[in-house]
Amino acid sequence: MFKLDDNFLKDIGLADLPEDQKLPMLKDIYDTLELRVGMRLAEQMTEAQMDEFEALVDGQDAGGDAAKHWLETNFPGYKEVVAEELAKLKAEILATSEQIISHLNEEKAA
Repeated sequence: MFKLDDNFLKDIGLADLPEDQKLPMLKDIYDTLELRVGMRLAEQMTEAQMDEFEALVDGQDAGGDAAKHWLETNFPGYKEVVAEELAKLKAEILATSEQIISHLNEEKAA
């Protein structure tokens, strides 16, 4: 589907991040994407679906296969939601990438 790595950082203008900031930045991006996708999907879920999905996520196996399978079964278009939210997030980060790098470099210098 997509891969959050150095190439991804390059695509969004963050290739020049300090090395010690790359993994935390990728984690933040993943967490933000997960939250946004979750919010969009939650708008479409019934209360029962919400409870069922939350139970799968809370008891998630290492790869999250049960939750992915549930999404594929109950929301077959979820990958499009992921792609849309990822595109929005990439555009937002790309628009502010210089400020992000500058801010992180200032923090590191302080």
